[in-house]
Amino acid sequence: MQNQIALYNADGELIDRISARRLEKLQALGRIARVVRHRKGHINRAIQVRLPGEGRAMQPADYIGTRYSSRQRLDQGRICWRLRALGDRPSETDLAPAEVRPVFLRVLLDCLSTRV
Repeated sequence: MQNQIALYNADGELIDRISARRLEKLQALGRIARVVRHRKGHINRAIQVRLPGEGRAMQPADYIGTRYSSRQRLDQGRICWRLRALGDRPSETDLAPAEVRPVFLRVLLDCLSTRV
C-alpha cells in the first residue's frame, strides 16, 4: 500500500486507494477534478469530479439548521438566550408573522406537552 493513492469523492469522503496507473486512466476519462501533490512532488490524493445528479456538497448548515436563538449579554452581566424573529423583520416583540403564527404555536405547544 506504499504506492497507493487516496481517492476521494467530490464531498471529501475517502472512496478507495488506487494505483498510479488507475489514476492515469481516471484522468484520461475526465473523472478527476484535482490531484494534490506533496511538496516533494509525489501524489498525495486525488479528488473526483462531481457528476450531474450527485447533488451539492454537504454544508455545516445542513446538519445544524437555521439558528433561531442566540446568546445575549444583559446589562447586569448575565447571559440569556434571545429568540430570533421569523421572517425578515428584526423585531423584539413580534417574533412570528401572522401567517406562520398558528404553526409556530403548534410546534411550541407540542414541545411543552408532557409525555405519558
